[in-house]
Amino acid sequence: QVQLVESGGGLVQAGGSLRLSCAVSGRTFSTYAMGWFRQAPGKERDFVAAITRGGSSLYYADSVKGRFTISRDNAKNTVYLQMNSLKPEDTAVYYCARRRLWSDSYYNTDNYDYWGQGTQVTVSS
Repeated sequence: QVQLVESGGGLVQAGGSLRLSCAVSGRTFSTYAMGWFRQAPGKERDFVAAITRGGSSLYYADSVKGRFTISRDNAKNTVYLQMNSLKPEDTAVYYCARRRLWSDSYYNTDNYDYWGQGTQVTVSS
């Protein structure tokens, strides 16, 4: 069974930074693309960023381009989300997820098969 465990969330003032980590169990981490999503209260879970299995291609939601950076360390089975210039509208629970093999998209929750429990990010104004 694959397990994903996020960490690094917290409370930060607008303009600040946080770095989220997602540790993934198992030996096949480098086989899969990975993604980050977020869900604010009363809203759907939205795509934030994704990274291909080797890290050569990155994908971002328009709302975070230029502020967030996704990366991965396959030796550590970990994917990261560096979040800079945070805004109050970034407040949400952030989830990492493993993309399904042979999936045709990076942007939809249906393309991911395993999810972490989420970590809360709160940005105060």
